[in-house]
This record gives sequence, structure tokens and C-alpha cells, in this order.
Amino acid sequence: MPNRDPDHWLGWHDGYGDPSSSLSRRLAVVQHHVGSALATAPPGPITILSLCSGQGRDVLEVLRDHRRRQDVRARLVELDPTNARIAREAAAGIDARAIEVLEADAGWTDASMGASPADILLLVGIFGNVPEADIEQTIAAVPMLCRVGGITIWTRGRRPPDMTPVIRDWFARAGCDELAFVAPEDALFSVGVERFVGRPVPPTSGHRLFAFDASASEGPQPRDLP
Repeated sequence: MPNRDPDHWLGWHDGYGDPSSSLSRRLAVVQHHVGSALATAPPGPITILSLCSGQGRDVLEVLRDHRRRQDVRARLVELDPTNARIAREAAAGIDARAIEVLEADAGWTDASMGASPADILLLVGIFGNVPEADIEQTIAAVPMLCRVGGITIWTRGRRPPDMTPVIRDWFARAGCDELAFVAPEDALFSVGVERFVGRPVPPTSGHRLFAFDASASEGPQPRDLP
């Protein structure tokens, strides 16, 4: 997440304190699919790459007790220093193969080098905060960020105009098969799960994926925070 008001992105996590909030409900959906992707991954090492990871709850809380945790090498990329510190503290108590919290701008592919293509790619809390063109080019980079057969988990709010039909089409064009799309009738969040089955592209540094834009943001609502 971008580093603007020091308290802004930290405060976005407050919704987790209310189990009935949309934020908590969305987190539970994302965690379910992270756990499922881990459980069904082939034997051997599993690489997780989470961009704009916040405090990393969607990954770290799953890994804590997951039977595949010792197979996992995870990189969580987060620009906000306070959230990155909280994630590091949480990661320190997890018996995984390796967990790295990288304090960097996830909008550049430089932050993903060495961790991509990943077996599990998380694009959570991004698409509601960047221009539409950035959403499209980030999805177009999935063949670089996610291995063939790997899983990508993404989120987007559905306030009008609902962009999720277009986003789902962009994933299909990028070579993904949709495994799940969760969009509760009584909430505005959505969670998509994609399997990359297309043609891979070698990872390259210096490629811009997205930049957070206040004019594109849906505002401080519990719809897209990791």
C-alpha cells in the first residue's frame, strides 16, 4: 500500500475487530482459498507472493497451523512501514520454510523478482485503489507473476459501476480459468480465484504494474483491504 498518511493504512485494518464486518467476512473468504490452494498444491516447495499485503493476515493466519507451512516460501510486499513491521512480528512465530516481508512498492515488478512466478499469487486490496488501465495491465502480467497451474486470488468491491465482469474477462484473456467468484448478495465485496493455464512470460524487472491513485479509490471502505 502507498505510504501517505502514516495512520491511514493502519486504521484500515480496524474492521477486522468486528467479526460481522464486510472486511472480516472477506478476509475469511480469502483465507479459505489460500488454505485450499496450499492443500491442493503438488508435493514440494510452494511459493506465495502477496502484493500490497498490509499486515499479511490473509497469508500468515492461514500458515500458522497449516500442514503445508514448512513447504512455503512466502514474500509479502508492503510499502507502509508500520504494517510491514506488524507483518514481520506475526511471521516470526510461524514455522514456515521462509517468510519475507519486503518493504517496497509492489507496483513495480522489481519487488516480485525472485518470488515469481509464484504458486499462489495474491492481488488483494489493489483493484479498488488504482485506475482501470492499471488493473488491466496488472492482470496482463499474471503470466509473469504466476506459474502455469498456479492460483491467483484477487478482490474488488462492486459499487456501481461494477467492474468485476470486465476484470473476470481480463483474467480469461490473460490465460486463466476461473475456479471461484464469491460475491455475497448482502455485501459489496467480491473475491475471485483463478488458475493460470496460459503461456508463461519470463519475469522482468522495471515493469510498472500499478500506482495507487486517490481519485480511483473507492474511499476508506472495508472492500479491498488485505
